[in-house]
Amino acid sequence: MRQAWRVADVRAAEKALMATLPEGTLMQRAAAGLARRCALLLTDDGGVYGARVLLLVGSGDNGGDTLYAGAALARRGAQVRAILLRPDRVHLAGLAALRAAGGFTVRDLPQRTDLVVDGIVGIGASGGLRGPAVELVARLGELRGRSGRRPAVVAVDVPSGVAVDTGDVPGAAVTADVTVTFGCLKPAHVAGPAAVRCGQVELVDIGLAPALRADPAVHVPDAEDIAGWWPVPGPQSDKYTRGVVGIATGSAKYPGAALLSVSGALAGPTGMVRYAGSAYGEVVRAHPSVVAVNKVGAAGRVQAWVCGSGLGTDEASRTTLRSVLATAVPVVLDADALTLLVDGRHASDLRRDAPLVITPHDGEFKRLAGESPGADRMGAACRLAAWINAVVLLKGDRTIVATPAGDIWANPTGSPALATAGSGDVLAGLLGSLLAGGLPPERAAVAAAYVHGLAGRWAAEDGPVTSPDVAAALRPTLAALL
Repeated sequence: MRQAWRVADVRAAEKALMATLPEGTLMQRAAAGLARRCALLLTDDGGVYGARVLLLVGSGDNGGDTLYAGAALARRGAQVRAILLRPDRVHLAGLAALRAAGGFTVRDLPQRTDLVVDGIVGIGASGGLRGPAVELVARLGELRGRSGRRPAVVAVDVPSGVAVDTGDVPGAAVTADVTVTFGCLKPAHVAGPAAVRCGQVELVDIGLAPALRADPAVHVPDAEDIAGWWPVPGPQSDKYTRGVVGIATGSAKYPGAALLSVSGALAGPTGMVRYAGSAYGEVVRAHPSVVAVNKVGAAGRVQAWVCGSGLGTDEASRTTLRSVLATAVPVVLDADALTLLVDGRHASDLRRDAPLVITPHDGEFKRLAGESPGADRMGAACRLAAWINAVVLLKGDRTIVATPAGDIWANPTGSPALATAGSGDVLAGLLGSLLAGGLPPERAAVAAAYVHGLAGRWAAEDGPVTSPDVAAALRPTLAALL
């Protein structure tokens, strides 16, 4: 599992560590790691010797890291040029090292460049790029390297212009192919639109980890985490001990939502799916193993409920929602169930002891919270989780899972392929199956988002994706994962 820390906590750790080391040690460690990664990129594209490297150098330590790394590349035979965006505030020792190694400064973009190193601003900056940096970054697409292709862009710590603590991109910003960060990950590497700007993120160990005293801002699961959490049947398991999930979704108008959510649930770890709703005929014809009835009260015992996808918003739908919330088992609310919550008529139904997970997209979030998630999606999800006392799975390219206690997870497997009608229905069903299988709500939400994202990627390998494709891809995805 990976973790990311906010800027203030990183700064505190750096200060504590620097007090124990000779001056400049951390910068030299960072520059060495940066130079190594740049050299690997150049090696893959014809070699370091003779390569043309362009440094975009801002002020402060970020610019110093960039200049020292440039000096190291120059000593290996690269032709290193630097554009100083703040000559009055340049890191003087770093500039001297670059010049001593044979590098030099220029005022404008050269005609040919094999690698661009973005050291304009680091983790201490706020807001988008300003001044000459905006035009300079906009023109990077004009550059060509020795292969005739666009040169790779390496960002130093974070792509310049992104909001480090939230992952927002508030204005003009660099889009990197590789981001080399130091000591620990930051939220911008894993959440929000900034994560996409980072490209491949490489973490350089500079000895910071022991000095990080604060809790991480965000957790990022990996495949081993998900495989380790996933409920797996044993020799003594039967269909009941594996868990039974109830699905109260779909309607005569939207039977497909019932089919999709049931498909997601069947791919999960539970031993039985019980469906309760007006689409029970279609569900049984498509999925003969499902026990289907017309209402929640007739469904029998389950270990978790999923409610909302395609349910509708009439009084019959409200009755279904109340029946589900009245149970003493974990509940997933999606789509129409979230719409039914907006007017406050179900406030008393939400005062329950069993876990609740809600799965809004941005529009549903805005209706529930009264405002859109905005620039800080992690903070917004946390506030809603605390207000409604539920785990919030805020859907998006980098789906966020937040708990009422303030724990935050960012899903790394999102795919544009999942932006298709019904994809969320599949996710809700899978999530409910994980809850019925015994996972805590936050782990169930994180694991469901992770596997759902991988399934979207898998399905996209065969072309344009529909939600049935995502559902069909869940099983091979899980087979590879587990």
